[in-house]
Amino acid sequence: MRSRLATALFALLLACAGVNAETLRMAANLWPPFTDARLSGDGLASELVRTALKRAGHVVVYVEVPWARALRGLEMGEYDLLVSAWYSDERARFGQFSKPYLTNRIRFLKRKDTTVDFHTPADLRRYSIAVGRGYRYSPAFDADTSLHKVPVTDFPMAARMLAAGRVQLALEDELVARFYLNRELKGISDQLEFLPEPLSESGAHILVRLSHPRHQQLVEDFDRAIQAMREDGTYQAIFARHGLH
Repeated sequence: MRSRLATALFALLLACAGVNAETLRMAANLWPPFTDARLSGDGLASELVRTALKRAGHVVVYVEVPWARALRGLEMGEYDLLVSAWYSDERARFGQFSKPYLTNRIRFLKRKDTTVDFHTPADLRRYSIAVGRGYRYSPAFDADTSLHKVPVTDFPMAARMLAAGRVQLALEDELVARFYLNRELKGISDQLEFLPEPLSESGAHILVRLSHPRHQQLVEDFDRAIQAMREDGTYQAIFARHGLH
């Protein structure tokens, strides 16, 4: 009985605090299934972040803008946090990173009826590779000018070029690729497959602006809430709700 009463009182305190709580502006670019205003919960990453911050007593609003504007807006104080960001020293100048709460696994795809011999980065020089224009994959890959990279606007374009034999490889985050292959690219999904080894793996963090007076507290609150969500099954349930595992 005491436990139930304590839980109820805690919930009431959070609700009361929320009445006058600051509304945090969390920004992201369009990157389904992670961030997309058209999806349930504004996407997988957005729902994870919103749920964690709400548990910690914070009110958030989602804003979807191009990536360059999101970064600039955080630096200038227009937004309070970014939903998903990879670590870089440059970004750490104006934002505080949380612990990683997602893993972005960047993988190559090929046609099932072709053979690709990829063991070292040098092996990639034999192949044409569809890459997103302006995307970053890994420092070494991005800087390698000896590779035959074919810029495309998005992954659906890369996948269709791959299926048509216009390129020999395509590169994308695994969950992003699976999202499209299970939906608008379903007609060609059985023609494509992933190479076994990823090009890179990067942790996705929230990035809170250093100019926010409680940036340290926000990050600590988020990290604690995400850990609790992993332990009680909420984290896995959100993945399942988005059809991802």
